[in-house]
Amino acid sequence: MLTYFRRLLTAGFAYQLGEALAKVVALALLPVYTHFLSPSNYGTADVLTTAIVLLSIVIRFGIDEAFVRFHFLDSDTARRVRIARMATGFTALLTTITLLLGIVFASDVSQLLLGFRDATLLSFAALGLWAFTNLEVAYALLRVEERRREYLVASLINVGLTIAFTVPLVVAARMGARGLLLGNYSASAIVLVGLWWRLREQVGFTPGRLHRPELGPMLRYGLPTVPADVSVYALNVVDRFYIYRHVSPADAGRYSLAVKLATAVTLVVRGFQYAWPPLAYSIESDEEASRLYARVTTWYVAVTGYVVVGLALLGRWVLRAFAAPSFFGAHQALPWVAMGWALYGLFLVFVVIAGRARVTTRNLPAAAVGLVVNVVAILLLVGPLGIAGAGVALSLAYVAILIVMRILTRNLFHVAFEWGRLGLLVAVFGAAWGAGDSLLPDTGLAGFAARAGALVAIPAVLWAARFLDPGEREGLTRLVAAARLRIAGGPRSGPSDL
Repeated sequence: MLTYFRRLLTAGFAYQLGEALAKVVALALLPVYTHFLSPSNYGTADVLTTAIVLLSIVIRFGIDEAFVRFHFLDSDTARRVRIARMATGFTALLTTITLLLGIVFASDVSQLLLGFRDATLLSFAALGLWAFTNLEVAYALLRVEERRREYLVASLINVGLTIAFTVPLVVAARMGARGLLLGNYSASAIVLVGLWWRLREQVGFTPGRLHRPELGPMLRYGLPTVPADVSVYALNVVDRFYIYRHVSPADAGRYSLAVKLATAVTLVVRGFQYAWPPLAYSIESDEEASRLYARVTTWYVAVTGYVVVGLALLGRWVLRAFAAPSFFGAHQALPWVAMGWALYGLFLVFVVIAGRARVTTRNLPAAAVGLVVNVVAILLLVGPLGIAGAGVALSLAYVAILIVMRILTRNLFHVAFEWGRLGLLVAVFGAAWGAGDSLLPDTGLAGFAARAGALVAIPAVLWAARFLDPGEREGLTRLVAAARLRIAGGPRSGPSDL
């Protein structure tokens, strides 16, 4: 079991180190960006970035998800190369057509999405759609082969180029939302071209052939995932568009900043999203897979839940540290947005369960229910609660999705989830959030110290409540003892299986 956890953590760390650095740099630059960008400009850039991801899901036709699953069907190298070329070539063709159409109709699309015409801004967004979509598929090639070093190098180059391009465009050239989009996606395009050259044996169609024998099965697997993926990601679009068009672009900017500041959760979720499917599909034994799926779910909830509670208790100080005063209202939505992201990671567990059984049609009903819940909750909650209402709606939607996914997948592949431990986590985290937010001061050094103390006390409460099973307690005890020996200069002892 420990071997699988090491693979998951190592892969997740490698896949997210570049993005983690990007997030850290982005947080460091937030005081600069929020000084040179108004909340309205920031909201506009975020709405377009979110729309890019949504449209990317559509024009991929699920070919990337099919590629990851089909890669592990057997170890035939020639077949793996064929499906890799099919995935990259098919995506490149569709995105290039979309790029050209986006440039031609940029002005009209701008009016439709934003309520004003800006052909240049939408052309930059079209470039972003092309670069982002193809780069996601190129990254998938690296992930299935666990080429972590190359993935990390590409990610770090992307971070460096993004900073080098974006800061001058936003700060010196004062290009606003245009500068954010152009700087970000120009960097992605350069990295994409470099990866295409590095992976050239696996990129593009074989001359004169479309590999129809591979395309058909891949589309039959991938296409049913698209409506579900679109519906799930639409949860991240509906709230921002609603706030942008029906409340104000400034509030949309504050809500977008809350999403940005939920970095600690999104990094965990993204790393899990990239590392989890290849690991989960690579396990041949169903019994072993069932045990691992349950244990990973428990620890995923433990890690992300702790971070969400931290943002709930300390979010006000996070805002004061990283944003201009005009953005301070974002703290109201911050913990709820973070919770929504954490719940999305749990959705990925059920997606893998369905994917292991090669049944991808179950995702859509769950996603559709979640989208309906989200829309209704936004209409009911944003009015009285402001942007916090949108965050609450997002979390409620993911809860609905998880309930439906559990019902629809429980007979596909049995996973004995550790319900007792999961319930304990929810109870402890919920009590810390509720009591801390209602009873402890929310300003000043004393308030920060009291809330930080409540956060630090959570692990001790879980230990006292015997959250760890005997094997985990023994393993943790040995790790602590080994760490003390290393600090004292004594002999090292090997880690134990948790």
